Amino acid sequence: MSAHRPQLFYTTEPSPCPYLPGRTERKVMTELTGSDADLLHDRLSRAGFRRSHGIVYAPVCTGCQSCIPIRLPVSSFAPDRTMRRVGRNHADLIVTERPIVATVEQYELFRAYQEHRHGDGDMALMGLDDYQSMIETSPVETSVFEFRTREGRLVCVSLVDMLSDGLSAVYTFYCLDDPHRSFGTASILWLISEAKRRGKPYLYLGYWVPDSVKMGYKSRFKPAEILRGGQWHRLESDNI
Repeated sequence: MSAHRPQLFYTTEPSPCPYLPGRTERKVMTELTGSDADLLHDRLSRAGFRRSHGIVYAPVCTGCQSCIPIRLPVSSFAPDRTMRRVGRNHADLIVTERPIVATVEQYELFRAYQEHRHGDGDMALMGLDDYQSMIETSPVETSVFEFRTREGRLVCVSLVDMLSDGLSAVYTFYCLDDPHRSFGTASILWLISEAKRRGKPYLYLGYWVPDSVKMGYKSRFKPAEILRGGQWHRLESDNI
């Protein structure tokens, strides 16, 4: 009988932080491989790791702990007035679960989103092949959710991993043409409802970065839980 191969973790070299100007980031990462990839993904997700392609990673930045894992206990989620209005305004959206197969239609929406929202980031340089790799390279159970108007226009896409205790929103992009529509918020509200429908207690939203314009919005979804010292705690107002 062969011995079980130990899981290997690697640390990246420092690189510019994508969220906080003037800072650098480092990540610890490992590959998701083998027949127990889903179990490993489950365990590491609860420990604050995130998936990208076939690896999972977590920040290990020297002197900085600004990236805080955050998740929503969906059964106790309480939308505020703005979220209730968004839910009403987007009740006409038709959501379809798709296999992880990239399409040109999705990529065109992805490109427009990157150019408007993250034009200075590395993802803005991604070609169709890169997008296909992002969508289709997953060693764990993953789905693509497409959000369309009643007329059939694609306005939002969410790449979502299926965990034993919840859904993990890996990446979401959406139409920014209409300033009166909040497709990003609408997608999170829908994923909360979908997690409830599937009997999953949590929606994992990745990292909350309080001082980042791009990543600070996640604390608006209440009550949320954050990972501190290896334990999940309720995010209270004095933590914000």
